[in-house]
Amino acid sequence: MNKYKLFAVIGLLLLGACNSEEKSKTETKDVAVTTQNSEEGYSDMSIYNLPSQWTNQDGEEVELKDFQGKVLVTVMIYTSCKIACPRLVADMRNIKKQLPEEILDDVEMVLVSIDPETDTPERLKQFAKENVMDGPPWTFLRSTEANTREFAAVLAVNYTEISPMDFSHSNIISVFNDKGELIFQQEGLNVNSDATVKKIKDAVAEMS
Repeated sequence: MNKYKLFAVIGLLLLGACNSEEKSKTETKDVAVTTQNSEEGYSDMSIYNLPSQWTNQDGEEVELKDFQGKVLVTVMIYTSCKIACPRLVADMRNIKKQLPEEILDDVEMVLVSIDPETDTPERLKQFAKENVMDGPPWTFLRSTEANTREFAAVLAVNYTEISPMDFSHSNIISVFNDKGELIFQQEGLNVNSDATVKKIKDAVAEMS
């Protein structure tokens, strides 16, 4: 996939995504997807077209396409955050709690660090244990600054470094279908997640 097509993927996704920083009100948005296939077999709207390499909390190297076949629920955080991120983590745990046990094998809950320098695999592993998120369906990811920025752009997540240990960032939870296409976003903190949970259940039911 050449860089021009990659930029087109990002641009198309940005048109469909929520884009707001540090809002506390609830906002949800369905995101339309296309069915055109890329040369790799994914639709042009799939994050599986992104070639970035990531490391999880167990130190394993992964690519986004390794998650194909599962519904992804993603959020971008950093482990040293003391204000918004603990609430985003609580929202993710609340979403997982509302999902039926029988569909959890088809769901991956992914937390992506916006501070990869601090959030080493060891730190992510410790954070996962501290928050009772050490094991399926939870995955923590970190990568290079460039890959992190690229992924954030796809999700329309804005973040700015305020100090070496502090960031201002959007509070968005995103849902991708099993083909890696962005289908729904929830924005805000401590919000009602009923619409998000329903979208995840529907996406699992529609898996082919």
